[in-house]
Parts: sequence; structure tokens; C-alpha cells
Amino acid sequence: MKTASVTRYVLVAGEASGDILGASLISHLKVLQPDAVFEGIGGPLMEAQGFTSLVPMDRLSVMGLVEVLGRLRELLGIRKRLYQSCLKNPPTAFIGIDSPDFNMPLARKLKQAGIPTVHYVSPSVWAWRQKRIFNIKKSVDLMLALFPFELPIYHQHNISVVCVGHTLADDIPLESDASVAREALNLGQIKGPVFAILPGSREGEVARLAPLFIDTMKLIKQKEPSSVFLMPAANKERRVQLESILQAANAEAILIDGQSRTVMAASDAILLASGTAALEAMLVKRPMVVSYRVNKLTYAIMKRMIKVPYVSLPNLLANETLVPELLQDAATPDNLATRLLQTWRAFVGDKRIQAKYLDLHKMLRKDAGAQAAQAIITMLENKVK
Repeated sequence: MKTASVTRYVLVAGEASGDILGASLISHLKVLQPDAVFEGIGGPLMEAQGFTSLVPMDRLSVMGLVEVLGRLRELLGIRKRLYQSCLKNPPTAFIGIDSPDFNMPLARKLKQAGIPTVHYVSPSVWAWRQKRIFNIKKSVDLMLALFPFELPIYHQHNISVVCVGHTLADDIPLESDASVAREALNLGQIKGPVFAILPGSREGEVARLAPLFIDTMKLIKQKEPSSVFLMPAANKERRVQLESILQAANAEAILIDGQSRTVMAASDAILLASGTAALEAMLVKRPMVVSYRVNKLTYAIMKRMIKVPYVSLPNLLANETLVPELLQDAATPDNLATRLLQTWRAFVGDKRIQAKYLDLHKMLRKDAGAQAAQAIITMLENKVK
């Protein structure tokens, strides 16, 4: 195997949340290693840091056990090309950012070839498919975990792990002013309650969840006629998709290009798809209802395998039900509208929940990008010794 002549990192991020983490990591690695080169697969935030994406990131953005089958040949082809490229020109390290089903098999083969491997964002091995821990041990030299509750299983199996916190907790202020956010979005004076509606960023999940969430909006509008609904569109394609769904449903919402965090901060309450957005909603200290629907077969398989009582990060972090979770068959417009209105009305007076949000925010504030970059440098230095 060749020795890398320059410091060069190959990173792979498969979705928007990974793009955020990757961009922060790259910015901090550049401070420690100004001449380093970064390439692989990533999104616009990583590219803004000088990263070269060899494949559009959205080609990896697919959710669900069944849904991935339709894209399997393409995904395997991308992974094979990356592997061959790394063998031909070995990087200083390979860094997989989340997307474990894509990144772990690649990391395992690269580690076997003598290339240092890092995985950023622990797979939910603590929640389901726990036997994956043995494959993780064969695949990574260093695991960068976001949350403290993820560490014990790695310590138990003698896998090098560092809890770096979450870059969102670093970036989002401890207090988020709704009026400032509304001004930033040019919303003017709004008299009624403002609800942020976030059906996801992927085409498939928007197709599944947006009609459900829009029907929920209609019921809320009947009960609260002055309600205003904000919907951020992750990109131009999602905006066109949302416009079409709104028009078909004869419903109204203010569509905003990107700026999902500002949309959340501008709201009084949030209805959102389960995922990183729930963590972001907690960090901006807004009441929320978390919902999700997947293919029925996917849900049946996952339900049998999941070993934890919650799916949303606020509840997992608190180890209690801070936010309502309405999933699959429980996710009906009537249930969602009722719970969102209840949660919104109760939140203002519920100081315990607000205090818990703040405590969790402070716990996750660790300067994640800097911690992750230093952990990678330390791992590489130890390998040289």
C-alpha cells in the first residue's frame, strides 16, 4: 500500500445532518492541519469548507430496509468505486459520517487494507441489532459518539470511543427568541399561533408524511382559525414537491427555502418527522410532536428488533417521555392535531420540561467539531508511535 504524500481525508456523509457534522469537522481539522485535503461524498456545507464531493450526496439519502432495495445496485457501485480509489491512493484516514449501512462495510475493508478508519455518529447499536458491535470493532479504529448514553457498549467491547457532543448544541444559543426569528424570515406581525411543519428532507419521507401533516394542519385550522403554518423546503426539489402536495390538498402554508432552524425558532410548536430535527427542536426549546411512517414491512421488521422505548433523541437523552411520539398507525391527523395543540398549550406553564431541555442542551455543548478533530489527530499520532 502506498503512503499518502499529503494529509488527505476521505469523508462520506449521506444526508443533511451528516453534512453539518462534516463541515464542522473539516473546519477544525483545517485549523490543526492547514494543508490537509478533503474529498469523498458530502453536501453543500462540506463543499463550502473546500471539500470535493465525488458523488452528489443525495444519491446516498435513502431511508428504510425495503426502500433501499430499489437503489442497491447504485449504492454498491458507488461504494466499490470509493474503495478502489482509496486503495489506489490511500488517504491519511477514512471518516464515515453516520450512514452506517453504507460506511461500515467500506470502513471494514479499508481497515483490513491498513488505512485508519473513523466513524462519526455511533450507529444505534445500543437500541437494536446489538450484535453489530462485533462488526464495528473490526471496522473502526475510533468511534466518535454524540451522546453520553452511547459510551458503555463501546467500553464493554474495548473499542476506542470519544463522546464529542453535538455541533448543533454548540451552534444554537441557549435561548431562541421567536420574534427575532420571525423578523429574519420577514413574517411581519402574526397574531395567531405559529406551527412549524417539517415532514422531512428526503423525497420519500416527504411523499409519505407531507399529506398526513397537511391533513393535520387542516384540523388545527378548524380548532384554531388564526393559526399560521411554516414549512421549510430542504431544496428546490422539495419545494416543488411540497407546493404540489399543498395544491392537491387545497391547503395553505408559508413555504420557506431552507432555514429550518429559524423556522423552528419562529414557531410556537412543531410537528416533525423523527430524526435529527427533533434534537434541533429541543435545542431551540420549542414544544413538539414527533411522528413517522415507513413501509409497513420495514416497520414490522424494525419493531421486532428495537430494544429501547423511544425513537426521538429528546426522549432518549432524558430517558423519559419529554415529547409525544406518534408513529405508524398512531400517526393519524386527528391524533397529531390533538396532541400538538395539547403540547403547545401545556408547554408555556411546564417549567420542568423547559428546564430539562436546557440541561440537555448544556450537556451536549462540548465544542463537537474541535473535540472530534483532536480525537482523530490523537488517534493518528498514537498509530505512528
